[in-house]
Amino acid sequence: MDIAHWLATVDLLCTRDFPAEHGRTDVGTGGPGYHIAELLTSGDFWEDDGTEWEETDTQYECNRDGLTERLAERWGPPDRISLASVFERSTGGEDIPEPWGSLCAHVPNLHLWGPPQTDRWVALGVSQWDKELPFQLLAVVTEVDPP
Repeated sequence: MDIAHWLATVDLLCTRDFPAEHGRTDVGTGGPGYHIAELLTSGDFWEDDGTEWEETDTQYECNRDGLTERLAERWGPPDRISLASVFERSTGGEDIPEPWGSLCAHVPNLHLWGPPQTDRWVALGVSQWDKELPFQLLAVVTEVDPP
């Protein structure tokens, strides 16, 4: 995959109808009011001594930043938001709307835009559920305001 393909995926999701139910889609997952595209997925790290994990972490952040630069050419610089407080609120029992409720469990921060002439938000983040599990570069398109 490359940045041109990732940009095409973001463009597609900015115009695509949202799924009526939560579930898998052709590019990742989605549900009422949101799409989450899995742009790139690494291998796992079960046998890693930490070296490959660090290199992959750096590479995925560079991939996100490269895509951020391209989207910033369209929509200006993104807001950079942490989902740490959203995660704390969710673990404290607060009902956080999707996609934010699930994202906060595995994406620590996002680059976020509110593109003009649209009621949708676009976000980029790097996901990792646990040290042994793969990284994912995610693109999120949603009409649900960030918490």
